[in-house]
Amino acid sequence: MVKTYLISGAGSGIGRAIAQHLSNDGHTCILLGRKEPALRETLNLLSNGNHRILVADIRDKGSLAAAAAGINDLVIDGLVANSGIGGENYWGANDRWHDIIDTNLTGTYNFVNTFLQLFNTSEGEKHILITSSVLARLGVANYSAYCASKAGLLGLMRSWAVQYAPKKILVNAICPGWVDTEMSQNGLQGIADGIGITKEEFYGIAMQSVPLRRMSQPEEIAGLVAYLLSQSSITGQAIDINCGAVMNS
Repeated sequence: MVKTYLISGAGSGIGRAIAQHLSNDGHTCILLGRKEPALRETLNLLSNGNHRILVADIRDKGSLAAAAAGINDLVIDGLVANSGIGGENYWGANDRWHDIIDTNLTGTYNFVNTFLQLFNTSEGEKHILITSSVLARLGVANYSAYCASKAGLLGLMRSWAVQYAPKKILVNAICPGWVDTEMSQNGLQGIADGIGITKEEFYGIAMQSVPLRRMSQPEEIAGLVAYLLSQSSITGQAIDINCGAVMNS
């Protein structure tokens, strides 16, 4: 059966890989993000469907409401809340706390609540899938906002799983670790520059805390997401897909 999925953060990385995987499976994808050129790049990679893009900022309820009005002719079968930002934050004048929390946690809350109206729960099970992080379970120095936002997403997921179970809406989260995306590569470079070594040297250091000694590939994350969107008995769960990094907690 062809289904329609709305994916936030679909312009790159994990979101793009999820859209590609779902479209290859024959499903229709609605791609949401802040940058139209990036969304169009993803759109051009998709097959098998009448896919669309929505330009909106998940931090802005008005922006999301306008986007939802543009697709009120559709019935959505699943929401993939994948948008997020990373990086360090420090107390002081340039603290990124609010930016990170407002995007990762409040933005996810805004996104899901805005588009839930497009679920028709009389047509069978629906899904909400949230991209959290292994750092929801681990602590990293100077990542207080990121760790807090990703841990908050797990609490949000569990609450929604209970709240929406009577409507047959299944709610789950994934907890990736290092994933080979542009954001991760930039993060590696930034940390390496900060401590005065090469990116390759820091990669080796970073992988020492990962039992499989490698990053996940975006396609691997997409495969798990596709499975979780297809099943009927898992809800309220945070699934680790981080090459074993969670075991070093």
